[in-house]
Amino acid sequence: MTISLVIGAAITVIGGLLFCTPVVAQNPPPAPRAQHVEIIKGPALEISHDDVAIVRWTTTNPGGDDDHYSVIHYGTDPNDLSQTAKNHIRLNQNHPETVFRVRMDGLKPATTYYYKVTSMGYDGHSDGVESSVRQFTTAAPGQVTSAFPPAE
Repeated sequence: MTISLVIGAAITVIGGLLFCTPVVAQNPPPAPRAQHVEIIKGPALEISHDDVAIVRWTTTNPGGDDDHYSVIHYGTDPNDLSQTAKNHIRLNQNHPETVFRVRMDGLKPATTYYYKVTSMGYDGHSDGVESSVRQFTTAAPGQVTSAFPPAE
């Protein structure tokens, strides 16, 4: 290889590194946290199998970090909601409302469960909203209960 070929190759590599445009995701900064968040629809059962249920609700947009969690505290006794399930969601800061959904696994068929819902940011801080205690009954073995859209 001649010296001019080596120098030419080196200039090409260095020039490519100096003048290339890096591709970086453009994530906007987090929106300010809302001063007041409220549940404007639900919570209500969306669907239930004999061992799984999904509950959904809608709040005003809580703002803050785009990464959030839907959280449900539940149990078979309305005074003991010691089981917890949560699901990750991404907020759309351009929407005035946020739909939250959470899935509960390992439920018993044809059993009444009591629950209350809340939401929190990725950092674990609550959005400051919590529902009253509600209830649903899981489907019988081998059955499916669809309750969406809820009659409110």
